[in-house]
Amino acid sequence: MDLFYAIKEPISQLAARVLRKGNKIIPSAHKGIFLTLFFIIFTTVTGVGIVVPLLPIYAHDLGAAGFYVAMIFGSFSLSRTFLLPFFGRLSDQKGRKPFILAGLATYALVSVAFVYSTTVEGLIFIRFFQGAGSAMVMPVVQAYVGEITPEGSEGYSMGLFNLSMFLSLSLGPVMGGMIHDLWSMDAAFVCMGLLSSTGLVLCLVFLPPLSMEKIRLKNKGTVPWVQVIRDWELGALVSFRYAYTACIGIIWCFLPLFADKTFGLSGARIGFLVMLGVFVSGILQLPMGYAADRMNKRIMVVVGGALSSIGILLPFFAGSFSDLLISVTLFGIGGGISMPAITAMAVVKGEEKKAMGSVMSVLTMAHSLGMLTGSLIAGLAMDFFSLKFAFPCGMVFMAAGTLAFVLLYNRHPKPWR
Repeated sequence: MDLFYAIKEPISQLAARVLRKGNKIIPSAHKGIFLTLFFIIFTTVTGVGIVVPLLPIYAHDLGAAGFYVAMIFGSFSLSRTFLLPFFGRLSDQKGRKPFILAGLATYALVSVAFVYSTTVEGLIFIRFFQGAGSAMVMPVVQAYVGEITPEGSEGYSMGLFNLSMFLSLSLGPVMGGMIHDLWSMDAAFVCMGLLSSTGLVLCLVFLPPLSMEKIRLKNKGTVPWVQVIRDWELGALVSFRYAYTACIGIIWCFLPLFADKTFGLSGARIGFLVMLGVFVSGILQLPMGYAADRMNKRIMVVVGGALSSIGILLPFFAGSFSDLLISVTLFGIGGGISMPAITAMAVVKGEEKKAMGSVMSVLTMAHSLGMLTGSLIAGLAMDFFSLKFAFPCGMVFMAAGTLAFVLLYNRHPKPWR
């Protein structure tokens, strides 16, 4: 926990310094809300990041084959996929805070359940329940941020917010590897619970009451689902997000196992490996978000997709720890370039449709489906061929998603601001 508090203050200063650049980025009245959401995600995702990279090794030690390792990750995505449209749309109608609170409470309970789980089937069930909690947190928080973002600053604002997710995801695996090596897997689960509880307290104390939430969409009618999903531009965003997160699912699910079984790396080194790609993406979020408000977002997405395709393929040819470092770094650069542009487009689309929660839930559904199918197909590739064949599967996903983005977006050309 000392590591968490050591990094929390510099990140707080960074966020506050960026927000002080002027009310054109985040209006003064909403800066407190933004910072609260920033740290809710930072603490919660750090807790999740501590545990998730260690789960494949934990499951394998319990006797899980490749398919069951994939199901531990896939069950999370499965429950989240089915519940995202419900919670996202309901938050447009009822407000954001109740769902964020419920989701964070679910995360805290899940950490306790992990401690007492001793079977692969138990891990699959717990992850399924955790996915329901995630469906109440991430898209709802993103919708909240989108509502307080001024027009023309979508890329910068979402890039700053994404910084909290990527920094916490990069910190979590390092902490998890160190905790696992120094103490035990149960200690990692306990740390996840403590950090999730911290996010719960932040939400309860610092977010404004429900009556003050509806900032832009207050008194607006609910847009029918058909108007949301029958949109080619949104379909382009969904295609790319799906492909990118399929690759993340492969990396999180199989790269730790590949590094452990092929190179015999320690828990700390595996944590650093997973952290590096996320960290590289994180440090690029702010400058690339700034660029997304001023450059052609489509070009940024295509360039990022091409780099990510190469990065996910490279572990297949890796012969050392250094080769794996190059691979995850390149994949991280691709995500750092493309993701701020994707999320900025989603905010614009949410404003255009007057359904921010619905749009964010559709985009997060793509995230969940990508994690599910990516990990499952890679698990089958591992069982029928070998572990390293999971990574060419990721390259196919990423290349196809980037191509689909180009084709779908050009079907309904409309320049993004």
